[in-house]
Amino acid sequence: MGLEERLQKLEDDRAIRDLKASYLRACDAKDPDSLRDTLLPIGAVIAFDGFPTFTSRDDFVSVYAQMGCAPGIFDIHHGANGIIRFEGDTQAAGSWSLYFHNINLEAKTLTQMGVEYDDVYVKRDGRWWIAVTRTKRKSCLIHSVENGEAKVVVMGEAPLNFGEAGN
Repeated sequence: MGLEERLQKLEDDRAIRDLKASYLRACDAKDPDSLRDTLLPIGAVIAFDGFPTFTSRDDFVSVYAQMGCAPGIFDIHHGANGIIRFEGDTQAAGSWSLYFHNINLEAKTLTQMGVEYDDVYVKRDGRWWIAVTRTKRKSCLIHSVENGEAKVVVMGEAPLNFGEAGN
């Protein structure tokens, strides 16, 4: 591999890492437009453990806006341990670990989860997009908060449907 190809791989790797960071930061900022702009416009697949699979970025962003942008919802998506594997000049796969922290004032819950992402990225029109993103929950800790006291509701394996604990 020549110097130009090696440099391009480094630039592409950086662009993909920045794309994933932009996705996570948009989630925390409650910014549906920026979130939408990270996902492939046509044909994106979003398959998160405990949720239905989405095959439209707009359908996914609509649900995100309803659930994640509601008043009293505070999230932290902390992604780390990213590994990028190139499968050609215009496609790559990525694996990420995620620490998710959620405060839900209406449900009076605190949720912490360990999640693994498996993504596929494609380069179209000179930029990288998230084409497929899948998650698998690895651990879950949900507290119910009443009168200022936290009580563990779920510890260990996450419930099948994310919303079923604490409600």
